[in-house]
Amino acid sequence: MRASSETKNITFNLQHNFKLKEKTVTDMQCIFGVAKTDYYAVYSLKKNTETHLNGSNHLHIYFVSLIEDELEPFYWNNKGRNAIHAALNKPRNSHQAKNAILFLGDGMGMPTVTAARILKGQLEGVSGEESSLAMDSFPHLALSKTYNVDQQMPDSAGTATAYQCGVKANYGTLGVSAATPRYDCQASHGNEVISVLHRAKAAGKSVGIVTTTRVQHASPAAAYAHVASRDWYSDADLPNEAVKNECRDIAYQLVYNTEINVILGGGRTYMFPTTVEDPEYLNKTGVRKDGKNLVDEWLKNKPNAKYVWNKADFDAINPATTDFLMGLFEPKDCRYELDRDPSMDPSLTEMTEKAIKILSKNPKGFFLFVEDKYRIADTKATDNKHFTTAVYGNGPGYKIANGSRPDVNESISTDNNYVQQTAVPLDSETHGIEDVAIFAKGPMSHLFDGVQEQSYIAHVMAYALCIEPYVDCQLPEGSHAVASHPSLLLLLISLLLLPFYSI
Repeated sequence: MRASSETKNITFNLQHNFKLKEKTVTDMQCIFGVAKTDYYAVYSLKKNTETHLNGSNHLHIYFVSLIEDELEPFYWNNKGRNAIHAALNKPRNSHQAKNAILFLGDGMGMPTVTAARILKGQLEGVSGEESSLAMDSFPHLALSKTYNVDQQMPDSAGTATAYQCGVKANYGTLGVSAATPRYDCQASHGNEVISVLHRAKAAGKSVGIVTTTRVQHASPAAAYAHVASRDWYSDADLPNEAVKNECRDIAYQLVYNTEINVILGGGRTYMFPTTVEDPEYLNKTGVRKDGKNLVDEWLKNKPNAKYVWNKADFDAINPATTDFLMGLFEPKDCRYELDRDPSMDPSLTEMTEKAIKILSKNPKGFFLFVEDKYRIADTKATDNKHFTTAVYGNGPGYKIANGSRPDVNESISTDNNYVQQTAVPLDSETHGIEDVAIFAKGPMSHLFDGVQEQSYIAHVMAYALCIEPYVDCQLPEGSHAVASHPSLLLLLISLLLLPFYSI
């Protein structure tokens, strides 16, 4: 039975058996209804624990208030009628989108979305399942098939190529078609595919990337790079075949392929030569072998351009006087939010807000890609141990000791260093193969419907923005004075990583 988190804790000596609703209380643990109240009582009889006076038996009763309306059919029938009414009257926005933001929840498969929804409700003082996330209010929803052309279980590179460029690709390849096998540099020449970000820039819009990973990571890199391997972060990572056939590393392409207005995330080490010390970690240096300082290269010939690597300098950036901003806050990936030093690194929210303020100055609009990398133990399994109701398939959380898995409780699962239990042992998680959700709102968002190929995402964004190959879309421009026709297409999609966590 679901219940809110309102509790009343009462302790008293248990001298004898007593009855409630004709049920005699003698068991170690029971759940029963209390007559003529709106409460359920959950109690347990415990013996000789440090929390009980004089070592005597005590009865602990926790009264937890129910959501009373849910007990009545009227509540659910009315809820259903309201949902039908909303569906019948759902407006369609068939105007052209001026701006588009693509949010990617890396690891945010449906189990994690459900877990996040429950946690949000519990933090608000209710049971949780009935709660709603902001993205639950997005009017349009579709499922995306995530496989790569050459592999059933995808990776972030092949999937990013699909949703950024509109073309499905091979596992581990970025910004190239499936005619390019992984690690085959020579095969990538002539098989490059172009991202929505690049096309938006060509159409005169401002463009940006915000991520909590390194900015050269597979998901953001598909917006600007064309490589046969996602692992070619810097020239130090290029194999001999790639050097011989003049393939460039991802960091190099970040600077030279597309003029990106805002670049925020991690990845400093790939931008500097080995002779340059990291400004934050003095025992670290850049890794480039070609001697190039790619940050200096990026700053050249750009008006009102700034580079920052810490929170203080980031906060000092005035969006009104800044047209180009690169912020690299860690040598590689940014720290997880739980570990982030707020005095040194901005949050994802802060980075996104500043990016929008800079990009939105362009009267022609903008395209922004935002990425973030992303527990409930109450029931016991047949091994008499608790388990989390949102479960994941593989990863470092596999633990068997003396032929059994460890128990889990709330204090364990809410620890910052808790690793989600998994069924298959791996050093790190893989993607799942399940379809993932696309939450959409704004102009032409109704095109997200049903089950679609992941590459379809890029096509809808390009069509809504009326950029290549849909410049003849003939969509009317939205009126900024009419609230029912906003000019922002907002998408939230997910990549399913089998263990846990993240909007």
